[in-house]
Amino acid sequence: MTSNIKVYITVLLLLLLLGTVAHAQLPVMPLDSVLNRILKDNPMLQEFEYRAKAQNAMAKGARSQMAPMVGAGVFMYPYPGQMNMEGQEMGGQDDAMYMTSVEQDITNPAKLKAREKYQLSKAAIEEAGRGMTFNQLRAQAKTAYYQWVVLEKKKSVLLESQRIMQFMLKLSKVRYPFNQSSLGSIYKAEGRLGEVENMLTMTDSEIEMKNIQLNMLMNLPPENRFSVDTTVQATVLAVLPDTSSLSAARSDIRQIDRTIESMQLNLRLENLQRKPDFGIRFENMMPRDRMMPQSFTLMGMVSIPIAPWSSKMYKANATAMNLEIQGMRKGRENLLNEARNMVASMALELQAKRTQVQNYEKKIIPALRRNYETTLLGYEQNTGQLPQVIDAWEALNMAQMEYLNNLEQLYLIGVNYEKELEK
Repeated sequence: MTSNIKVYITVLLLLLLLGTVAHAQLPVMPLDSVLNRILKDNPMLQEFEYRAKAQNAMAKGARSQMAPMVGAGVFMYPYPGQMNMEGQEMGGQDDAMYMTSVEQDITNPAKLKAREKYQLSKAAIEEAGRGMTFNQLRAQAKTAYYQWVVLEKKKSVLLESQRIMQFMLKLSKVRYPFNQSSLGSIYKAEGRLGEVENMLTMTDSEIEMKNIQLNMLMNLPPENRFSVDTTVQATVLAVLPDTSSLSAARSDIRQIDRTIESMQLNLRLENLQRKPDFGIRFENMMPRDRMMPQSFTLMGMVSIPIAPWSSKMYKANATAMNLEIQGMRKGRENLLNEARNMVASMALELQAKRTQVQNYEKKIIPALRRNYETTLLGYEQNTGQLPQVIDAWEALNMAQMEYLNNLEQLYLIGVNYEKELEK
C-alpha cells in the first residue's frame, strides 16, 4: 500500500514539473524604449513643442514697423454757396486742390530689438515647460512600469502557489482512501486553491490596466499589448547633490529661471519706452487750375515720452515688474530649499527600504522556504499532516507577497527620488 502511494506521488510530481502550458510570448518593451516613445509621441509634449515654435515664429516679425498710412482728398475746397466780401464765390473751385498723403510711423529700433528678444524668451519658457512636463510623465511611466514588474512577480508566486495547492489537493485525494488524509484537509486545500485563483484573476486585471496606462502615455491604442522587462533594477542611491547641481538639473527651476529672464527682458522693453519714436508725413497738392503750381508738405515728427503726463505709465509698469521679479526669485529660493530637504529625506527612506528588501531576500524568505520544504518532506514520509504543510506554505507565500510589496515601495521611492533629482 505504501509503495502504491509513493508511485502516485512520483507521478503527480512529474505531472507538476512537465505540465506547463505554452503561451504566446508578447514582445518585451524595456523601460528606456517606453520613455523614448513618450518623449517622441506624447501629445502633451508635442503641445509644448508647437507652442515654442509658435513663439519663435512670432519673434520673426517682432522687428517689423507699423504699416504706412495713405490718404487722398481735396485741399481748401469751399463749401457750396460761400461768398467773399466782393460777392464772388469764395476761393473758387478752380483754386481748390487735390491732395494725396503718405504717413509712416517709425518705432525706435532699440525697442524693436528688445521686443524680439522678449518674444524669443517666451519660446524658452515653453521649452522649459516641456522638460518639466516630461519629468512628470516619466515618473508616471516608471511608476506604472515598476508596478507592472511587481505584479508579474506576484503572478509567478501565485502560479507557483496554484501548482502546489493543486498538487496537495491531488495528493490528499490519493491518500484519503488509505486513511492517510482527512476530509477537512481536502476542503481546506480546495478553499486555498480558490483564493489563489481569485488573486490571479485580480492580478491579471491589474496588469491589463498598467498596460493601458502605458499605452496612453506613449500615445498608442489601448488594445496594444506588450510585456515588461522583469529584470529591471531599483534605483541605486548616489551621492546627494549640492545646490548648484540640483538647480541645474531640475526642469521646474530652469522654467523659473527662463521666466525671470523673460520678465527682465520685458522690463528692459518697458524702460525703453522713454526713448522717442519717429514719424514722417508727405503731402502733395495738385490744383484744379493747371496754371497754379503744385505744392507739397514734408514733415518729420518725434514723440516726447518723457513728458510728465505720459511717463507715469511706463514708470509704474517698471516698478511692478521689478517687484514681480523679486517675488519669482524668492519663490525659486523656496522651491530649491524644499527640493534639497526632500532629496535628503528620500535618500534616507530609500536606504531603509533597501535594507528591508535585502532582509527578505537573504534571511526571511530562505528560512520560511526551508520550513516549508521540511514540512512537505515530512508529509511525503507520512510523519506530518497536510494542514501543517498548508500553513508552512501560506507563511512562505505571505512573506513573498510582503517582500514584493516592499520591493514595489522601493521602486516607487526610487521613482520619486529620481523625479526630484530630474533623472
